[in-house]
Amino acid sequence: MQDPLSHLPGYALRRAANAMLSELSSRLAAVDLRYADASCLILIDANPAITASALGRALDIQRANMVPLLNRLEGAGLIARTPLDGKSQSLSLTDTGRARLAEARTIIDAFELDLLGMVPAEHRDHLLPALNALWQ
Repeated sequence: MQDPLSHLPGYALRRAANAMLSELSSRLAAVDLRYADASCLILIDANPAITASALGRALDIQRANMVPLLNRLEGAGLIARTPLDGKSQSLSLTDTGRARLAEARTIIDAFELDLLGMVPAEHRDHLLPALNALWQ
């Protein structure tokens, strides 16, 4: 069967992203995290006292989806919320959250090396700048 879709960059990008996210999600399941969970933990760790709204904007997650995500992380004891003013709360990692993030980073770092290993060597230096150019 011919696949004319494989010649469309957008389609190829979507297929690659789906395949890689599926693989990463499978690996993160070993530490009971989803991809979005790990992304939140990484950003909270890098941005002490970040607000939920700023985190949602950074991850391009709508408010309605942030609420259950943060509730799940808080319920698992991975994050803590601290009131900033009448309506905003800052987010921080708990000790448990920092430990889980360390486990996740080990998995993510290995995944990233494996991912780059699938890219021909002559394209590796250009991959990340090309991908970032599509959304930044």
